[in-house]
Amino acid sequence: MTISYSLEVANAKFGGFSKLLFRWKGSIYRLLYKELLVFCGVYLFFSVFYRFLLTSKQQDLFERIALYCDHFTNSSFIPVLFVLGFYVTLAFNRWWGQYTSFPLPDNLMMVVSGNVHGADERGRLLRRTLMRYANLSSVLILRSISTRVHKRFPTLEHIVEAGFMTSHELKNFESLHSDFNKYWMPLTWFANLASIAREEGRVRDDIALRLLMDELNNYRGKCSLLFHYDWISIPLVYTQVVTLAVYSYFAFCVIGRQFLNPEKGYKDHNLDMYVPVFTLLQFFFYTGWLKVGELIINPFGEDDDDFETNQLIDRNIQVSMLAVDDMYKNLAPIVKDKHWSQRNFSIPYTVSTAADALRPAFKGSTFDMRMSIEDLEIHQPADTSSRTQYFPLRASLGDGLDSLLQRGKAVLRGGSLPSLLDFSSHPNEDEDDEDSPEGGTNHKEQEKMIIKVSVEPN
Repeated sequence: MTISYSLEVANAKFGGFSKLLFRWKGSIYRLLYKELLVFCGVYLFFSVFYRFLLTSKQQDLFERIALYCDHFTNSSFIPVLFVLGFYVTLAFNRWWGQYTSFPLPDNLMMVVSGNVHGADERGRLLRRTLMRYANLSSVLILRSISTRVHKRFPTLEHIVEAGFMTSHELKNFESLHSDFNKYWMPLTWFANLASIAREEGRVRDDIALRLLMDELNNYRGKCSLLFHYDWISIPLVYTQVVTLAVYSYFAFCVIGRQFLNPEKGYKDHNLDMYVPVFTLLQFFFYTGWLKVGELIINPFGEDDDDFETNQLIDRNIQVSMLAVDDMYKNLAPIVKDKHWSQRNFSIPYTVSTAADALRPAFKGSTFDMRMSIEDLEIHQPADTSSRTQYFPLRASLGDGLDSLLQRGKAVLRGGSLPSLLDFSSHPNEDEDDEDSPEGGTNHKEQEKMIIKVSVEPN
């Protein structure tokens, strides 16, 4: 079963992770202790062989071999960290992808419950059969990839006995010859039955039928993805390279990390200790890392942390039948909620959580940012080229230029003084010439004055 320790690490506290080190089930000790015992036994054998069974001349030869092996284990000739780290990362991403690809019927059962109508026996039969087909498809695919599920349903007759399939459906299933896995057949039955429900009016419109088909395809896609995860593994050569790198590294460590006679003055051999503490820790970490990759590369086995596929099957069939049958139009009376007449209301807290009500709501990381008064002043950045503004004004020639300058200065107040004033007069093109014979009376000629103000930057 999956080992869960979420409650123990819900709060960060002193010794939080340390308590997990003393758990056995699902631990690294249970996964690694056999390899560790073998390594210690082989190391002890060579230690006794070197100290008590060899002559002095043979000891000299063994010491030279040990120094040679130690030289390579302390260098990067065997890239254990690189290949091992990349492999475990790849295996973990694969493990998480398989978990997210598990076919859960929750979305599909909501669509079936809301769009396949009928409180009579026929409507109930349609809804239950649709969800039974969906669950049957997941059982067939899990039976193909999970050892736990295959042990639970070793034959198709066991699936019939469990109620996922009828005897007539079993005959139809076996009558269709195919060289490939037929987990998709119940989903085809689902699609055909949904079409029949549409013809009978149980599915009210084509939009509801399309929604059913979309959710069915999403469900089928996850079943297919699980099948391909089981079919296409991490390339065998990479797994072999990682395994050989780790095991060959510690095979050389068995000889290279032996404690040699300190009287002979070998470099870094000043002490004669019988237990290689740091070599054992290195073996524990590296080999443990490899065992983690071995554990998660296929989570559909029977290890402590593999997926609970049988429990998921039980959960899926139960909740899907409850959703489309017992809960179909089974609603409580619709009444006004408790806060119907209150515009502003608060939800009560318990005594242990009352302090949370005093904390201000988060409104953004810059909401309470402090700024000086100088930073709040508005500043108009000056361009390198002059800025030009035009003010179309209607004025007569007798008004002079003073009024125009005053109006221009009022617009530019707060900026630099105008350095160049260009005036140009244009005939009024919007009005007819009243001096024409048709106009009758002569009026004073009007002109449209345009002031062009070029402002130099400060």
